[in-house]
Amino acid sequence: MKCPYCGFGESKVIDSRPTEEGSAIRRRRECLKCQKRFTTYEKLETISLAVIKQDSSRQPYDRGKILRGLMRACEKRPVSIAQMEKISDDIEGELYQSMVKEVTSTEIGEKVMAHLKELDEVAYVRFASVHKHFSDIDTFMKALQQLIDDNKRN
Repeated sequence: MKCPYCGFGESKVIDSRPTEEGSAIRRRRECLKCQKRFTTYEKLETISLAVIKQDSSRQPYDRGKILRGLMRACEKRPVSIAQMEKISDDIEGELYQSMVKEVTSTEIGEKVMAHLKELDEVAYVRFASVHKHFSDIDTFMKALQQLIDDNKRN
C-alpha cells in the first residue's frame, strides 16, 4: 500500500477493526517514511458485476458512481456521508445477493431512488430529475404530485 502523502511503499498497521456492517476491515496505517497516518479498507473480493447502460454498452460496476450521484443529490441537504455510504453499501449488497452478473443502470437508479425517497424527499426529486430525464415542467410536476400522493397514503 503506497502512502497517499509521499508515495512510499511501506507502512505499518496501527489499528485494525471490522466496519460497523462487518463487510470490511478498517486499518489505520502509518507511513514508515513520512510518519503520516491514513486509513485503508480491506474487502472480500466479490463476483464481477457488469452494468448495462442505456446505450446497451457494458461497464464494470462501480460503487463510487452511486456515491457520487448521492452526493450530488444530497448537496446542501441534512444527509450525512455515513447515510450516503450506507445506501451505497445496501444497494451493493442487494446486487451481489441477487447473484446476477449483469444489471441495468435503470435498475440501480430505481434502487437509489427508493432509498432516497425514504431519507430525503428533496434529494429524491433531484436524483429522479436526472435519472428519469425530466424533459419539461409537466413531467417534473407529475413526479412531484406522485410524491405528494404517496405521502398522503402513508
